[in-house]
Amino acid sequence: MRSLMKHTARTTTAALTAALMSASALTLAPAPAFAVPAGGYADLVEAVSPAVVFIEVTTKATPVRNDLPRNLPPQLRRHFEGMTPGQSQPQQGLGSGFIISGDGQIVTNHHVVDGADTVKVKLADGRSFDAEVVGSDPLTDIAVLKITADVDLPTVAFGSSKDLRVGDEVVAVGNPFGLGGTVTSGIISALSRDIRSGPFDDFIQTDAAINRGNSGGPLFDNDGNVIGVNTAILSPGGGSVGIGFAVPSDLVQTVVADLADDGLIARGWLGVNIRPMTEEVAAVLGYDAPKGAVIEAVSKDSPAETAGLKKGDIITGFAGTPVDELRDLTRAVATTSPDETTEITVLRRGKEVTLDVTVGTLAPKET
Repeated sequence: MRSLMKHTARTTTAALTAALMSASALTLAPAPAFAVPAGGYADLVEAVSPAVVFIEVTTKATPVRNDLPRNLPPQLRRHFEGMTPGQSQPQQGLGSGFIISGDGQIVTNHHVVDGADTVKVKLADGRSFDAEVVGSDPLTDIAVLKITADVDLPTVAFGSSKDLRVGDEVVAVGNPFGLGGTVTSGIISALSRDIRSGPFDDFIQTDAAINRGNSGGPLFDNDGNVIGVNTAILSPGGGSVGIGFAVPSDLVQTVVADLADDGLIARGWLGVNIRPMTEEVAAVLGYDAPKGAVIEAVSKDSPAETAGLKKGDIITGFAGTPVDELRDLTRAVATTSPDETTEITVLRRGKEVTLDVTVGTLAPKET
């Protein structure tokens, strides 16, 4: 996992359902929906495990990097931590993934296959395949692989992550430390977590044990639907301490559909530098707390400039989405199709102004 679990890509209760009886005349209350299936998760695991795959990645010998950003928290570990700077040696890693189509389309993490020379996929039944990287997106840490078999392959289906609640039970299946076929269970500990890994931070947090090698593996709900892709852990020592993160399935499905089309992600671009509102400005405007995105600069010949946005404008809404935090704006813009025209709402000198903006295309190195 990027350790947060990124290191993995390169190195190696049973509570019974309670039937509640009403005190009134023989009225049986419905059984609560929050209990673990009677008998545990064995049936669920038996159904989904054939579609969970184990991924082996190799790269050619390259100089080992020692360029960790200085501002990262000590719990964050990146690909080549622990190796001697300047060494040149082959890189090998293990990860997880899951099959979503009978013809061999597989979802995993970007960081599992990033820079790989060869990718091998092993199924739970022992079959092994060479895999092609169809496309990979570093901003969401999602990648799509493809293998070819002479028969239809077992699959799992996506569920929706929008209705998840803290406390919902989940099951993770993956390849921790290369052990393969490992199942852990837990609950959703929190939703919409921002771990400062990028503009799309909106992670599901779980206490299901996730370790290095679980990267790219599925997080299931009680119905056996994939509601997240395990991507990171918070871990001072490198192992699970019960704080894991998964990319929500609704975002994963959007990215996968885009990557499967041509291997590329088409994202919107506005062309502004933004910062949070200060407490002082919020007080002047009569807000209980800062909200919105304050424009610090507008790029020349950008969609923002064409739309008439100016330095000092405070963006409060984009395409019908309220902008309370900076990530609300970056996510809303990035998920808008290039060349689409939409409305943007700003506060300008204390007055609300609505403008039409035609979103541009985000180039790979534009921010």
